[in-house]
Order: sequence, then structure tokens, then C-alpha cells
Amino acid sequence: MRTGVANLPLHYGKAPAWLFEKMVRLSREVICLLVQERGKKEFFKKISDPVWFQAFGCALGFDWHSSGLTTTVCGAIKESLKDIGNELGVFVAGGKGKTALSTPQQINRIGDRFSLPCACEKLIQASRITAKVDNSCLQDGFQLYHHTFLFTKEGDWCVIQQGMNPGRGWARRYHWLNRENIDFVNEPHQGIISSWKGEVLNLVAEESNGARMTITNLLREDPEHLMKDFRKIREFTLPAHHHIEGVWVDEKKLRKVILRAHEKNPSDFTQVIGIKGMGAKSLRALALISELVYSEKVSRRDPARYSFAHGGKDGYPYPVDKKTYEESIYFLREAVSKAKAGRKEKLKAFRQLSMLRRRS
Repeated sequence: MRTGVANLPLHYGKAPAWLFEKMVRLSREVICLLVQERGKKEFFKKISDPVWFQAFGCALGFDWHSSGLTTTVCGAIKESLKDIGNELGVFVAGGKGKTALSTPQQINRIGDRFSLPCACEKLIQASRITAKVDNSCLQDGFQLYHHTFLFTKEGDWCVIQQGMNPGRGWARRYHWLNRENIDFVNEPHQGIISSWKGEVLNLVAEESNGARMTITNLLREDPEHLMKDFRKIREFTLPAHHHIEGVWVDEKKLRKVILRAHEKNPSDFTQVIGIKGMGAKSLRALALISELVYSEKVSRRDPARYSFAHGGKDGYPYPVDKKTYEESIYFLREAVSKAKAGRKEKLKAFRQLSMLRRRS
């Protein structure tokens, strides 16, 4: 069950209306076929793989390498499942910008509309904590602006979210999959390591376990004692390569967050990051105290490859072949229809043919 991180050049603009309409139709047929043939869990495994997701976007005819692929493909998936989600048992919430912020409300509306048996509270918690981890616990220079949350009637879920760094001209996409016994704050991303070299503060790495425990324990102790530690580190001369400097943090704001956290008496780090106001700067200050005062090191390891079926919207590697695109939609629609009628022999034959091609 691979999940992970992908890096993409930051592109602006949007897909042409004619292409997006085709992306919606083709993605609907692909998803229906996948869910029908392999099940919802297998669909989630595939879409949580950054490489498979990228190839899927290529098959839909979008830019093979840009940040726009993430938002447009997710938008096409959401639109394609709007009317058939209840039939498939797969739903989509969230999106780009302000739409991402309304994800909890969208989950609740879907739950109420279809009387879902799964607990919407747990789904909302998963949505919030995955965003908090990638925005605040993994401080890699990318600010989240897109969050798509897919879930099933049974309560399985996966997340596709993206952050941008306009200064570097890059975007970074994060994939999550609800694995059994998932630990949100200890190595939640599994899969791809990128060649991007930047300054990272990684509080969800295995190597940061000691720091997570120290931060949690500190927030249960006397807040004034913790503020004294914070004032100590502001007097230190930090090495030039150190990127989590105490002077970046407003002391008054930090004190308010610490007092609020102390009142909550968190029992683990997952509860710590769920506290209101516990954002990137507060966690950076607490990580620095853990490292410089209590000698608990914080990881700086960054946890962060395509095909073409119909061309790409900007003409790379060739313009979108509209005729072939329509034929693909028609073929998949016929395949889904026949499979629904119990005639799976044709699909089986195509799978066997695919295996023979790979062997030849």
C-alpha cells in the first residue's frame, strides 16, 4: 500500500472546458471499472500511489508534469462521482482553496444525505489531521492550498493534497491511505523520496519520536517553566545552517497556545497537533526547545517518476487526440455495462492480452 509525495513544477491556469468535460466522462468509466472489478479498497490503493495518480492524469490528457494535474484530476473525479457516488459507495469532499476549508461540512452533508453507516466524526478527524501533519508537522516549505478527501460507506478513506512554494516555482503533492493501524504522526508517508534538497523540519519521522514525546510531556508541565526554556534558546547563537530559529516566533502568541495546550493535558502527540492554534510556528519553537534544551533531535529527512494515452492539453508530447479519447470512453462504458450484466469474459481476455504483452 504505497503512499507518498510527488514534486511538480508550479503552473497556473485551468483546463479548457472541452477537455475537462472529457476528463470527467473518462474518469467516471475508469473508476467504475476499477471499483467493479477490483473493489473500492484497490481503487484507493491505486489513487494513493503518486506514480499511478500521475499516470492516470496523463491518460486523461492533462499536463504530464505540472501542479495543475493534481487540482484538475481531483476536480474531474469529484464531478464524475457526483451523481453515482452512492451507487458505487465512494464519495469525494474538499478541493482547492476555500473549498478545501469546507471539507468537514461537505462530509457531514454527504453523510446526512445518504444516511451513511460510517462515523462522519472519524472521517472529519482524519481530514483535519492529515492537513495539519503536511502543513505544520512536515515543514518543507510548501503551504497547502488543495485538499481532496475520498471516502467509502464503510469508512475507508484516502487523501490527495497539494502545497505550493511560489518562490521556488514548485508544488508538492501528498498522498494518504487509511491503512490498518495507521499512525498519523509516525512515518505516515511511505513510498517516494525526491531529489529535491531543501531545509526540512520533520516531526513525523521515526527519528523524531523522542522529540514528540518531549513536546507532549512539556505541554503537561508548568507553562511558565516552558516559557523560561523558550527564553533560554533565544539567547543561544545558532549555527548558520539551523532553520528553526526562536526569533521567528511571537512570544505572546506562543504563551497563549501553550496555556491552551496545558489545559487540554494532551496524552500523545496526535492530540497535541489537534489543539487549536498549534500551528507550524508553535511546533517549530517546541521542536527547538526539545532539541537544544533537552537534546532530543528532530529529523530533517525529507519524505518526498509517466505515460501518455491521449496526448496533453499544451500539445506535449502531442495534442489531445479527441477521436481516440471518445473511443476510449465508449470502450470503457461498454465494458462496464457488459461486466454489470455478468459478462466478464471480454475483460478477462484483455487482462490476459496485457500480461502477454508485458512478457513479450
